[in-house]
Amino acid sequence: MAQNSGGTTVNAQSAAEERRIPETRPGGAPARLADDTSQGKTTIAASVVQKIAGIAAREIAGVYAMGGGVSRAFGAIRDRIPGGGGTSSTAGVQVEVGEKQAAVDLDIVVEYGASIVDLARAVRRNVITAVERMTGLEVIEVNIAVNDIHLPTDDGEESGQATSRVE
Repeated sequence: MAQNSGGTTVNAQSAAEERRIPETRPGGAPARLADDTSQGKTTIAASVVQKIAGIAAREIAGVYAMGGGVSRAFGAIRDRIPGGGGTSSTAGVQVEVGEKQAAVDLDIVVEYGASIVDLARAVRRNVITAVERMTGLEVIEVNIAVNDIHLPTDDGEESGQATSRVE
């Protein structure tokens, strides 16, 4: 118990509980504590970390697409539906976010000819830098799964154009 300036007794614990940020936001999205100071708390939703990681991974030259075959197919369908949400920056990105740390799993498609090892290192470095800089969370790991290689000839087949070896 504490006394305020007017001399009345105040239960300090219940006052602190009233200011507590709930563990989940409306809609069930978990809110994660990123900063706790005497001036207030900052929480970051896991979906925010997921979006940052996805954008950072796509920034690296040699990453053709994100996600496995199924998630890319659903994404292509969703993109064709008017009002379907446009492009998804979270396809192929899964995150686990704690109070001070985050772990990221990425599914990527690499352009043919790119060094997969060098590309993975660059993606990992860019994701860690972006997430840590923007959120203040420590990224403890970035796991990268290369699910496919995009061939230049795949573009003609995907657009419905048949490629012929002779004219």
